[in-house]
Amino acid sequence: MNPRMTNPGKVLPAATEAVQGLVKSAFSAGVPRTTMELVHLRTSQLNGCSFCVTSGALAAKKAGASDERLFAIAAWREAPWFDDAERSALALAEAMTRLADRSDPVPDEVWEEAARHFDERQLAGLVLWIGTSNLFNRINVATRQPAGEATWT
Repeated sequence: MNPRMTNPGKVLPAATEAVQGLVKSAFSAGVPRTTMELVHLRTSQLNGCSFCVTSGALAAKKAGASDERLFAIAAWREAPWFDDAERSALALAEAMTRLADRSDPVPDEVWEEAARHFDERQLAGLVLWIGTSNLFNRINVATRQPAGEATWT
């Protein structure tokens, strides 16, 4: 599949700089890198972004995620390879990604479970990263950016 256009971040470099600042800020919040990468991978799966699923799996592996965790991320609720903090981050990611699926998109129980494992700074980082992951997914899916190709560099 060919992209519909050059990646918008390459067309508008100032946008890439702004988003990279947001990414840097989110990752500075103190959430373990592996958790952040798993959240991005799961968000990307839900959104059907092949570019981000591919790059997300590679980034999660580089951050230390085992093959078992990568293979089972879509079934994280049933798989034994995720701790409670990761599960709460993945639940938050799914809720924030599937906003239209229920009348209360991010239920209190999902938020409160995440807040049991992450302080306010870490929650801010997670929320910003989940939102940014969704942004990446929407841009790449809309413009049909091919998996395995860094078209913004």
